Amino acid sequence: QVQLVESGGGLVQAGGSLRLSCAASGRTFSTYVMAWFRQAPGKEREFVAHIGWSGLRTYYADSVKGRSTISRDNAKNTVYLQLNSLKPEDTAVYYCAASHTVVVPPTRKQLEYWGQGTQVTVSS
Repeated sequence: QVQLVESGGGLVQAGGSLRLSCAASGRTFSTYVMAWFRQAPGKEREFVAHIGWSGLRTYYADSVKGRSTISRDNAKNTVYLQLNSLKPEDTAVYYCAASHTVVVPPTRKQLEYWGQGTQVTVSS
């Protein structure tokens, strides 16, 4: 089992950047595929980005492709999501999630463990 804690959210102006972090507990972090999802008010939770065990394989939703970078540091049990050129439509609670395996693009049901989320608000 793994516990996930997100941080790094906040209020930013359109065009700005944020770096989200997700710290995982446990000694088997490198065996988990990691992903970021987001949920805007009144909307379904949607996939944002995915990264494989080693960090070499990544996959992004079209909505953030070219504006975001997912990375991981297995020595620190942490996964990151760099968000650039932020838009008001990026406003959402961002969730970190983990699973032993997924089929990309991962659906919400494929992810076994979830963090509590971190709020990202982009002002126009």
